[in-house]
Amino acid sequence: MSSASYPLLQTINDPADLRQLPRAQLGALADELRAYVLESVSKTGGHLSSNLGTVELTVALHYVFNTPQDRLVWDVGHQTYPHKILTGRRERMATLRQLGGISGFPQRSESPYDAFGTAHSSTSISAALGMALAARQKGEDRHAIAVIGDGAMTAGMAFEALNHGGVEDCKLLVILNDNDMSISPPVGALNRYLAQLMSGRFYAAAKQVGKTVLKGAPPLFELAKRFEEHAKGMVVPATLFEKFGFNYIGPIDGHDLDSLVPTLENIKQLQGPQFLHVVTKKGQGYKLAEADPVAYHGPGKFDPAVGLQKPATPPKQTFTQVFGHWLCDMADHDPRLVGITPAMREGSGMVEFHQRFPGRYYDVGIAEQHAVTLAAGMACEGLKPVVAIYSTFLQRGYDQLIHDVALQNLPVVFALDRAGLVGADGATHAGNYDIPYLRCIPNLAVACPADERECRQLLSTAFEQNHPVAVRYPRGAGVGVAPEASLAGLPYGKGEVRREGKGIAILAFGTLLYPALTAAEKLGATVVNMRWAKPLDVELLLQVAATHEALVTVEEGAVMGGAGSAVLEALQAAGALKPVLQLGLPDVFIEHGDPARLLALQGLDAAGIQAAIEQRYPALTAQGKPALKVVA
Repeated sequence: MSSASYPLLQTINDPADLRQLPRAQLGALADELRAYVLESVSKTGGHLSSNLGTVELTVALHYVFNTPQDRLVWDVGHQTYPHKILTGRRERMATLRQLGGISGFPQRSESPYDAFGTAHSSTSISAALGMALAARQKGEDRHAIAVIGDGAMTAGMAFEALNHGGVEDCKLLVILNDNDMSISPPVGALNRYLAQLMSGRFYAAAKQVGKTVLKGAPPLFELAKRFEEHAKGMVVPATLFEKFGFNYIGPIDGHDLDSLVPTLENIKQLQGPQFLHVVTKKGQGYKLAEADPVAYHGPGKFDPAVGLQKPATPPKQTFTQVFGHWLCDMADHDPRLVGITPAMREGSGMVEFHQRFPGRYYDVGIAEQHAVTLAAGMACEGLKPVVAIYSTFLQRGYDQLIHDVALQNLPVVFALDRAGLVGADGATHAGNYDIPYLRCIPNLAVACPADERECRQLLSTAFEQNHPVAVRYPRGAGVGVAPEASLAGLPYGKGEVRREGKGIAILAFGTLLYPALTAAEKLGATVVNMRWAKPLDVELLLQVAATHEALVTVEEGAVMGGAGSAVLEALQAAGALKPVLQLGLPDVFIEHGDPARLLALQGLDAAGIQAAIEQRYPALTAQGKPALKVVA
């Protein structure tokens, strides 16, 4: 960091340093912090728009509250880069989201200032309430603050926490970071005055005295209460959160430190649960991100002076794009198709579908449970729902998946994006567990396409079924096998032999088919593209087991309970005893890093697969022997 470029910021090594600054210098510090966030993310990639929007709020929170003694919980966590910079990780921003570097989300193991690990949305209020109640129970005088975005407030879990928090007498502050609206200057000035007034102790005391006195005269009390709600309602949307039992304050401009700091200082003196509504702008201070916050939500490396540029050569088609094109084509073909997403339109590749079929597109917000049961209800009425959802987020709708979809055997297609390792987003977003948690559910099938063409084909196969089917595919591009325009599917529950060898047979599930083929070239092994983790192609499995001395299963998913376990179960049930080596992801949470590098570290690249097989079966490996037959 250049001290000339960041003279104030380079003096802040933790929030204690920040709290020594005169309030008059906070604006200059915020400007430097915003510039440093932009510079850092442009070099490493990462979340940008949301972090540019929380600069002043972060400064104000650490300035007013005694962190980490006061607990600060950031919902989702992709708005915490300013927080990381101010809490001792400024010089490590160059390692952001890289192997061995700092996480893009809060992590308790990374810093005492990260009070709670967050990456899935809408958990902050529950966690902060738990911390506030723990402080009360232990007799500790500290605050718990949850910062939650307006999108995260669409989830039921947030309202469950509000429903509980409003009846507890504890030092809980919920801050709604609302970045979907803007405040015009006149209204902002008025709201600043009203927010400071309503957060002051005089107002709170007068309000409490008024309640005590007027409760003796119920008609007057009710009249006063209605007048207060009406007066507030003219200038702020207060009544909803006050009905939950919170004292509502705001909305205030989340970029105005002269409003934020005194308001937070007043709130700090109040008793009971408080709710502060701040309005921020995604991409604040960087015009390109302000104009297109979606494009700058999670950019890769770029030149801030130029902005995001289209690559000189078109990149390979991603699995997400394959799904998006298939969805539109199938919707043209079958009017029963409807598409559902829990607030992941762009990430799941549904932008074109939304534009072309707006009446058949349903974005339910960050509400995975609702998304799954909504699909079940639609399927009951003869529609064919396709739920586009990340593997890691389907975990949040697991009860509904079992009880509402599978138990009733309803024809819902789950398009599981981000299956397997996801790279920079790390363990919180990795789709490592879907095969184990899906294949144990009756009526539900699980398809594992090996490449882009098979992805389209298996989506069509899934759509043809009269029961629930999940199709899992990874983030990014595959090997580049171009999909065909046809909507024809592949045989349900059937695999194929892709390379005939002898001695050892490698059973590949999903995109690891291709490194398995490379390894098999060196080993003289057979390779089977299994395609389905459930139903398993038992007929093909037993044929291969009968003609080979040992088997190897390969999957980009958890080994425990995964597709390899399904193979062992099938062999055991058939009384076919064969040595089986299971290769997959181990029983640990795998952190962020380059996906190819992470796979190699887990031994799931071609060299790792070959080495593992040679170590387990040294007598069977035929180094350098050509294939007996290669099947196209």
